[in-house]
Amino acid sequence: MSQYESSVKLIPFSQERVYGKLEDLNNLEAVKERIPADKVKEFTYSRDEATVNVPPLGNVTIRVVEREAPKCIKFEAVGSPFPTNMWIQIIPNGEEGAKLRVVVKTEVNIMFRAMVEKPLKEGIEKIAEALSMIQY
Repeated sequence: MSQYESSVKLIPFSQERVYGKLEDLNNLEAVKERIPADKVKEFTYSRDEATVNVPPLGNVTIRVVEREAPKCIKFEAVGSPFPTNMWIQIIPNGEEGAKLRVVVKTEVNIMFRAMVEKPLKEGIEKIAEALSMIQY
């Protein structure tokens, strides 16, 4: 299993406030306008699940599998060709700040690893960047 991590993002809001916004996927409305229309065709979400249609991959769904208030939200990919888990780590950074990092573990076979590694790393970084820009 390979692990990929975003850089740590500094957020000028408390850990509790960041967690409170991210633990409910309905709040993805805050980042919807930042998603390039040419990269994502459809984007739906509920409290525990989000689905995006990413050509040429098709529908990609993530589901919340665990919440550890106020420090971590764990997800699993549903219907992915490779077992994939993602989590968002949130730690305090002073009284009114937080640090955020996105981590993905996936089991990509050796033949596909070279093909997906760079786009996966870039995607994880873009997710972390988008999450760091939300007004919590």
